[in-house]
Amino acid sequence: MLVLRPVQLSDLPQLQQLARESLVGVTSLPDDTERLRLKILGSCASFVSEVQHNGPENYFFVLEDLASQQLLGCSEILATAGFNEAFYSLRNRPFTSESRELNIHHGVPALSLCQDLNAHTLLRGFHINAELERTPLSELLSRARLMFIAAHPQRFSDAVITEIVGYSDEAGQSPFWNALGKHFFDLPYTEAERLCGLQNRSFLAELMPHYPIYVPMLSPEAQACIGRIHPDGQEAFDILEREGFETNSYIDLFDGGPTLFARPPSIRSIADSRMAIARAGTPTLGKTPYLVSNDALPQYRAMVIELDWSAGEPVMLDTATLGALQLADGSPVRLVAL
Repeated sequence: MLVLRPVQLSDLPQLQQLARESLVGVTSLPDDTERLRLKILGSCASFVSEVQHNGPENYFFVLEDLASQQLLGCSEILATAGFNEAFYSLRNRPFTSESRELNIHHGVPALSLCQDLNAHTLLRGFHINAELERTPLSELLSRARLMFIAAHPQRFSDAVITEIVGYSDEAGQSPFWNALGKHFFDLPYTEAERLCGLQNRSFLAELMPHYPIYVPMLSPEAQACIGRIHPDGQEAFDILEREGFETNSYIDLFDGGPTLFARPPSIRSIADSRMAIARAGTPTLGKTPYLVSNDALPQYRAMVIELDWSAGEPVMLDTATLGALQLADGSPVRLVAL
């Protein structure tokens, strides 16, 4: 039985193993004991804090096999990007020039360093074991965060974003980084991303050029990386795209990966989730998989369960499932179909 729950300090050793296995570019999951320990402590404090509006909180979740107590994945919500440190992106928009005398009006795409996405809620830290990729458990790991937002909207912004890891080859070479960032840091892409995970990311961003970078002046290989997704990041992108997230004019300033954006009312797991009453009993199993969660804070739990359920009816769950979801007979439960 696999359950998503908030991280605990006792998870630190396993979480560090997940960090070692995670994709280069997932800088919010550093392979560093002290950084991870502080992240866990910050998450634990966030879940118990009294919050009336979004602030610096981070909510970190892990996917656990209850039988083996093994962690198989993790994901995170940062309530407010840019709250404690500036959140930098590259804005990809045309720079327009014109000459009335020559009757020329021309737009050239340009990348500009910006902090436009400060104050948005940020989804980050998605990682799942390879054997569970492209299964309903990947959906659980990503979308249960959105059900948590649905349960506690006051804790989050009215706009949600996520950065998808951009393209790099099997040797860890990023054509976008090599054409741009490397000139300012003289560091390999993998080392720059490692430093971002270990230190304040803004100190690197602030050394990036503060003037527009005209896209046609980049190498063709670098231009092809703008908005391109790393193959191992495709699933994270696909799940959120199905949720209603869309690409916008912002990209990651290190690897050129796309940024996804959505308003909570348009996010499927928020807009389509329904409340019901959980009842102890023999479940009426069906062929429709549902994401099922409680609306708690430190006791938040979510699972994938195949049910035969209709709106307005109670959700029949056996004792083991009720316990795994931290529910009692008669407790409210949130559901959304996969």
